[in-house]
Amino acid sequence: MTRHEAKARAEALRAELWRHRRLYYALAAPEIADAEYDALERELAAIEAKYPDLVTPDSPTQRVGFPAAGDFPQVRHAEPMLSLENAYSEDELVEWQARLRRAAGLAAEEGIEYSVEHKIDGVSVSVTYEDGRLVRAVSRGDGAVGEEITANVRTIRSLPLRLVGPHRALEARGEVYFPREPFVALNAEREESGEAPFANPRNAAAGTLRMQDPRVVAARPLDLQFWQALAIDGEPPADQFAGLDELTAAGLRTNPYRARLAGLPAVLDYIREWAERRHGLPYEIDGIVVKAASRVLQQRAGATSKAPRWAIAFKYPAARETTRLAGVIWQVGRTGVLTPVAELDPVRLAGSTVSRATLHNLDEIARLDVRIGDTVLVEKGGEVIPKVVGPVLERRPAGASPIVPPAECPACGEPVLREEGEVALRCANPNCPARLKETLRHFARRTAMDVEGLGPALIDQLVERGLVRDVSELYGLDAGALAGLERMGEKSALNLVAQLEASRSRPLHRLLFALGIRHVGERAAKLLARQFGTLDALAAAARADDAAARLTAVREVGPETAASLARFFRSHAGTELLARLAGRGLNLEEPEENRAPPAGALAGRTVVLTGTLPTLTRDEAAARLEQAGARVASSVSRKTDFVVAGADAGSKLAKAQELGIPVLDEAGMLALLGSGPGPGPAGE
Repeated sequence: MTRHEAKARAEALRAELWRHRRLYYALAAPEIADAEYDALERELAAIEAKYPDLVTPDSPTQRVGFPAAGDFPQVRHAEPMLSLENAYSEDELVEWQARLRRAAGLAAEEGIEYSVEHKIDGVSVSVTYEDGRLVRAVSRGDGAVGEEITANVRTIRSLPLRLVGPHRALEARGEVYFPREPFVALNAEREESGEAPFANPRNAAAGTLRMQDPRVVAARPLDLQFWQALAIDGEPPADQFAGLDELTAAGLRTNPYRARLAGLPAVLDYIREWAERRHGLPYEIDGIVVKAASRVLQQRAGATSKAPRWAIAFKYPAARETTRLAGVIWQVGRTGVLTPVAELDPVRLAGSTVSRATLHNLDEIARLDVRIGDTVLVEKGGEVIPKVVGPVLERRPAGASPIVPPAECPACGEPVLREEGEVALRCANPNCPARLKETLRHFARRTAMDVEGLGPALIDQLVERGLVRDVSELYGLDAGALAGLERMGEKSALNLVAQLEASRSRPLHRLLFALGIRHVGERAAKLLARQFGTLDALAAAARADDAAARLTAVREVGPETAASLARFFRSHAGTELLARLAGRGLNLEEPEENRAPPAGALAGRTVVLTGTLPTLTRDEAAARLEQAGARVASSVSRKTDFVVAGADAGSKLAKAQELGIPVLDEAGMLALLGSGPGPGPAGE
């Protein structure tokens, strides 16, 4: 390659790598696997090593992560939050150890003690505690500056808001992640409602942390494990492993499988052991992190602009196998969405036998150009969900046939529709038995009507025997009829009847979610029930001429949700179903304590919170404002009445000042609410 060719290739690689970083860090929507990205970055590094004058300050080889997007206040890290060098083979680990020895000035015979732990595939954050309280959480960003996401990180249940004594102050770094089982459930819900599924748990965690409303974040079961202590009560830890022990003692979660190992052979044994064991973990790992344990050695080895020389991530190869695509079936969800599922010749993959894999939708099938009869590459997306990566074109048989979408629903034979602007196919028949089965499963969910014992096998029997034709008929079942079904004895039948009886009194928000109205999830159902109080009041609003205005006046309810509610409440099927549920004695009201309070001192006012308040969490401040009738918005606009600003307020404060919007501190807010001292502007 000539220098001219190298320059052109380097420029192209830089543009491509920054595009992929934006997709990965800012949009949580990567197009390529980590190994493919690393290969591109290594190619660029090799060109820059050969032609050093081609290195630019903004090259991805010189920078970490991706610049903060500006949606959250920006915070500069006390110490750079670097990335890690990756190794994909044992030989590369041996080479890394040799570089570590040279950088630290160690002789070949001097032993090295390592700290090793799982590399959870999530989102890195740095948290700070002061005076025993959590005061700040910041994303990696570009390594120098990250985004302040304290309100969202606070919602993680395993993260203590106060340290266990006697610790008072610390800064630690860790990984926010989405556990496996909830991730599978979340993607199933998204596909069921026609939304694009997340590619892997890391994307789900990243997308969740970037949400503007912490209450939406709180509804998703994120978790967090810490992998580094920067300082504890003002002092750096003695070594890597001791720092993790200190974090554990302070109440922070660290990886339970971490180990202190003497020498690289022991590290390699650990890596080999977890190559298979990892598939049984409740979270996804994509490798093992290896760090020199000694802080003295770490300081001697130093770091590059991107990564410490004393640490490396050994990355496991993606679990992939080839098999034959034997056919495609179309599964029908409760909203009528048809999801194509590949039927495969069984193949062993990542610790389990795979015979089916999702194809997501027609657009994905077209993108892959996969055909029945093809030999296909199958991968466990995020080590969790089997997916078809694509066909092995050189092995495509002459008779491979294109995948043709059905014109009729495979469950009921009614026409299949594809609405304008959507990728999903839908069965339009509300009485489709497949839709009914999924509707009943959704209705019985723990977060809906919580009917224990109403599982998939029983639901299949109820629908196939004609005992239940809609959710209201569940409440007409008696123990005698149930006891005659397969695997249903008298005791099980009595228990189910008791569960159904108990579910009649569930609050309105549970019923609204259980009905499966499109775009009405748990959060929207709670907000609607809180605002309207009764089903009759909500129905009246949805049927009114100005339904869109009435419904979108509810915070977080957008035009799509409003239109979906209007369609349901105005439809003959929806009206009849609600009448039948009322006739069965179901509760159609929200308890008084859950309802929106009468208009208060701040009724009709729009308020934005930013920064860290001295005594209240952001959730606590928002709750007080809402109790006074205010609407707490996530962004500043000309419609904002005032901003409440705390420490480290960022872009929202700047925009408020630019627009001339009043800014109060916590004391000023409390004074408006009648529960604190006189008002004062923020910063005074």
